[in-house]
This record gives sequence, structure tokens and C-alpha cells, in this order.
Amino acid sequence: MKVLDHEPYRWFLLEDSGGLLLDISCHHSFISYNVLIQLTPDEIQEYRQRGRDYLNWLSEDVHNSAPILKVSKSIYKGRNISPLHKERVVEAIKAWRS
Repeated sequence: MKVLDHEPYRWFLLEDSGGLLLDISCHHSFISYNVLIQLTPDEIQEYRQRGRDYLNWLSEDVHNSAPILKVSKSIYKGRNISPLHKERVVEAIKAWRS
């Protein structure tokens, strides 16, 4: 896993075994958390066409949908794979920063 791009305070784009992952920072009042999603083929196509603007839009869409809330009807809620890859993401970010 490696970091490909980063928007401060918003997201990290990572590559893992040929797939693209977006690690999104979400902040709601006093609650902060990250959501990690694997980009779908359609999302990858949008990213290739629109670049960072698309990732900024996607991260904002995830953030605004508040997928961490039980009552949330976020389309991203079931896509959060952060618990499965949290340590690997942290290590990739540390390596990228050094």
C-alpha cells in the first residue's frame, strides 16, 4: 500500500494491489473519524477524467453523509473498510511523510 496523493485535512489517495482507496477525514462538531473506501470502477473513471476535483467532491459527499451515524442513510456506510486496513494505511502515510 502506498500514498499517491493527498489533500490536507481532507483525504489521502492510496494504491493497494492495483486498487485505489480513498481515506477521508470527517469532522462533525467534536467528533472526528476517517472513512476508507475502495473506489469503484465508475469512481476511478471519474477520477481519471476530473482528477483531484473529483476526489474533493467525493470526500465532501462522504463527509456530508455522516456514514458513522446509526441513523445515517449514507450510500457509503457499508463501504467503510477502515477497520480492515487501518494499520496499513497509517504505515503507508508514515512512509510517505518521511
